[in-house]
Amino acid sequence: MKYRSTRGGMAPQAFSDILLEGLAPDGGLALPERIPTIDADTLEAWRALSYAELAAEVLGLYIDDIPRDDLLSLTRAAYDASVFGSEQIVPLKPLNHGLTLLGLSEGPTLAFKDMAMQFLGQVFEYVLGKRDATLNILGATSGDTGSAAEYALRGKRGVNVFMLSPHGRMSGFQRAQMYSLQDRNIHNLALKGVFDDCQDIVKALAGDLDFKSRYQLGAVNSINWARIAAQVVYYFWGWLRATSAPGQQVSFAVPSGNFGNILSGHIARRMGLPVRRLVLATNENNVLEEFFRTGIYRPRSAEQTHATSSPSMDISRASNFERFVFDLLDQDAAKVKACWKQLDETGAFDLSELKPLFESRYGFVAGTSTHADRLATIRQVYEETGVLIDPHTADGVKVGAAHVEEGIPMLVLETAMPAKFGETIQEAIGKPAPIPAHLRELAELPQRVEIMDCDAELVRNYIKAHVATPA
Repeated sequence: MKYRSTRGGMAPQAFSDILLEGLAPDGGLALPERIPTIDADTLEAWRALSYAELAAEVLGLYIDDIPRDDLLSLTRAAYDASVFGSEQIVPLKPLNHGLTLLGLSEGPTLAFKDMAMQFLGQVFEYVLGKRDATLNILGATSGDTGSAAEYALRGKRGVNVFMLSPHGRMSGFQRAQMYSLQDRNIHNLALKGVFDDCQDIVKALAGDLDFKSRYQLGAVNSINWARIAAQVVYYFWGWLRATSAPGQQVSFAVPSGNFGNILSGHIARRMGLPVRRLVLATNENNVLEEFFRTGIYRPRSAEQTHATSSPSMDISRASNFERFVFDLLDQDAAKVKACWKQLDETGAFDLSELKPLFESRYGFVAGTSTHADRLATIRQVYEETGVLIDPHTADGVKVGAAHVEEGIPMLVLETAMPAKFGETIQEAIGKPAPIPAHLRELAELPQRVEIMDCDAELVRNYIKAHVATPA
C-alpha cells in the first residue's frame, strides 16, 4: 500500500514514511492510493474479535510495511484494558429515541482522541526504533488532541512533543491535563490567538521543507493519516455491536471541528461498511454545516470564530476537509489544488454544483447546535437516562436526533467525559460532573507552559532551542 498527496506533488510513499512526515511536501495531505473494500463475509467473521484484534485487521489493510504479528502487538499494547478501564474498550451506551452513544472516552485523557493517540504512541516508538531515528512532533490542539497526544507520547524514546494551544480558549480541566505534565519531552506553548492560528503555524513550519528536514518535524494532528486510519476502527466496532445480521445499516452522528473524526466514517463507508448516513454536527462555528447546506466553503477569520461551550469545535478551517474534497472532485489533484489556491486568494470556493452528491453518494447530512441546545440536551439526556454527556457530545445528540430513522440505529460518537467541562455541566443540571478519583487533584498540580504571541518565528525559535542537535 502506497500513499499519495491530495495535491498530486508527492512520489508514492510507504506507510512508515508518511507516518513520520505528516503534511505532504506539496502542502497536501497523504491518502492511500486505493481504499480497500470489505465484503459481508469478512465483516461477519470479525464479530468475535477483540478491539485490539479488530484494529490489527483494519489497520493491516493500510499498513504493509510492518509485519502483521508486530502490528498486533502494537494494537494490543494500545488497546489494553489497563489503559481503557475494561475489556470492552469502546462500550455502547443506549439512550432514548433511537440514539446510542459510542463510548470513545474511556481512555487516559477522557476523550475520543485517545483512541488514535494510543496507537500512534506505540507505532511512532516502533518505527523510530527500527530506524534509529528521532522525531519532533509539532501539533495544535483546540482542547483534547493535545492531552491525548502528550499522554500517549510522554517518555517515549526518540520523540519530543511541541503542542500549540490557544491561550485562554480551553477549559480549565483541559489546560490542567496538558500543562501539569512535567516530562522533559513535552513542551506546551499557549499562543495568544485561536486554534486556527495555531494550526496555521503548524502548517507554515511543516511547509518549510528545509526546517522540517533539519529538525525532523512530524505531525500528530489528524493531518497524519495514521490518526484517521486508527479512528476507522471504531466505526467498524460500533457497527458490529449495533447490528446482528449482514447488510444492516447504521447511521453515525459526529460532533465535528477539524473534520478528522467524521472523515474516518467516510473512509469506513467507502470500505463497504453499511453506513446509511454520516450526520455532521457543528456548534456556532458552523463553516462545515454551511458547506453541506450550500456547497460553499467559506472559513472565517480568527475574529469571527466564536468562543463556545463546546470549545474543541471552535474551528473555522478544518484541515481534514481537503481529503473529502479530493473524493468529491473524483480524486483530481489539480482541481483540489485549484480550490485551495482560490481559497487563499478569495477566502472561499464554491462546489454547489456537486451538492446533490453530498447525501446521495456520500451519505452526508449536517446540522448545528447552540449553547442553549447543549444545555437543554445535556439536561434532557440526564433526566431521561441518568447518562451525563459533555457539551460536544450534546451537539451530536441534538443534531443526530433530527435524523433518526425507524429501524436504523443512530450511534452518536461520544467526544469526551463531562468532567472536562464542569462549568457547562453545572449550568445544565445544577451540579458539577463527577471527576474520576485519579484526577481529582489535577487542578492542584503545578503547571508548566510557555505563553507567547501568535508568531511562527517565535515557535520556530523555541523548537530550535529545545531539540537535540539537529540533523
